Amino acid sequence: MKTADAAGTSRPEFAIPARIPSFIHGQAALCEAGYDIPVINPATEETISHLREADAAQVDAAVRSARDAFEHGPWPRMDVDQRKDVLYGIRDILRANSAELGYLETMNTGLTLANIERHIERMAKNFEFFAEVISTVSGETYTQDSRYLTYVTRQPKGVGAMIAPWNAPLALASMRVVTCIAFGNTCVLKPSEYTPLSIYRMVELMHEAGLPPGVVNLVNGRGAVTGTSLVSHPEIDMVGFTGGTETGKAIMSAAGKALKPAILELGGKSANIIFASADLERALDGALTGIFANNGQQCLAGSRILVQKTIAEEFMQRFAERARNIRVGDPFDSATEIGPLCYRGHMERVLSYAEIARADGARVLVGGERAPGFDRGLYVLPTAVHAPSNRSRVAQEEIFGPFATFLSFDTTDEAISIANDSNFGLVAYVWSDDLPTVMRCSRDIRAGTVWVNTPMMRELRAPFGGFKESGIGRDGMNDSLHFFTEAKTTTIPLTDIPVGSFGRG
Repeated sequence: MKTADAAGTSRPEFAIPARIPSFIHGQAALCEAGYDIPVINPATEETISHLREADAAQVDAAVRSARDAFEHGPWPRMDVDQRKDVLYGIRDILRANSAELGYLETMNTGLTLANIERHIERMAKNFEFFAEVISTVSGETYTQDSRYLTYVTRQPKGVGAMIAPWNAPLALASMRVVTCIAFGNTCVLKPSEYTPLSIYRMVELMHEAGLPPGVVNLVNGRGAVTGTSLVSHPEIDMVGFTGGTETGKAIMSAAGKALKPAILELGGKSANIIFASADLERALDGALTGIFANNGQQCLAGSRILVQKTIAEEFMQRFAERARNIRVGDPFDSATEIGPLCYRGHMERVLSYAEIARADGARVLVGGERAPGFDRGLYVLPTAVHAPSNRSRVAQEEIFGPFATFLSFDTTDEAISIANDSNFGLVAYVWSDDLPTVMRCSRDIRAGTVWVNTPMMRELRAPFGGFKESGIGRDGMNDSLHFFTEAKTTTIPLTDIPVGSFGRG
């Protein structure tokens, strides 16, 4: 492990509010009798702010603001070109304030500033992309029955509860919001209580760009208090959630009781398959990126690295050598590759899997403990273990940190079988220059996305989501349109159609 030297780091400085309220109907809304939650900088473990939790009454006020904006406000009734202008304006103001947003997110998440810069561009692109999508939406016309003209239009569904995670707040919260509001809906956003800083500022900036009050409301708090009140509110029409699988199950259950549709992007334990036929230098770079990017805290991490036996020992040895050289340190330092994990409970959970691995008979190749050299901070060494089988807990459970589990295989059939032997099915990675091998894997691996000879890449036009416990539904151009709108069929007769003569005698 190398510690990044922060001595020459030039850190930007922006104001951090002492208390983070909710944001309802275009303005800050502090719950007067609420509960305060400390907001921690994971690099120093210092309290840098407090979040004032929204109770059920404040959630009700936010939902009713969104309902009023949907039923009576201008947003659902705007021409698409007008709505596009606002979305483009949001894109521009977010880019113009990227330094502040990056500072707030790095302070709150521990993600490296270089990594956050990519998230911020993704956030801006989300608004740009869906502004373009709504320009392409068209209806359908049916004239096969010459007596009638039947046409289909799509209308916004209503008020959404949008719930975002802590591991990439700006990128993922913006995706949840824009897929909802671009089509004319309104929403209430609840970010994670661990990472409220950048999201609050993002919502403020959206309103400065001209978003009408009530279209996006923000409530802050814990899932059991704020989240439960939001999802169960009778005026919520649909739910969008990105986060952990167990929380997703609870949200799906609560939404289902009221027949509210839900789109869920959940966890993963994705297979990263390295064949002997791969470009091994590129595969090694891809495997390291696939598990250690974003401090390892991403649902699409290639956390199960499956290596063909003829190259397995050498590949694992080279992976461990590279992992030891990863720079762990101050997330504001441009030399840092991995910063601290987001919060203490999560760090302790990630570290516990080193002992779980040993108990299961796994061999720890590198890491497995807190990074030395830090007086404070939630720093963990990049970790890799060689598990005895895919049944090991470290091969089945989502660890969600800089923790790779290696497995070996002989044949393509065995690799596919191991990849599919999981409760998850979000993404998969395949490294091979043999076309039949690639095509077999693409066809037979049960995952929502298969990346071939490349680390993670998000094509917003294509569907993104998972099989099995990795989620329900898909985000993307067409899938978001179909989830966030209702299809309406209108039929008009083109000739004098008999309508019956009941009661005429």
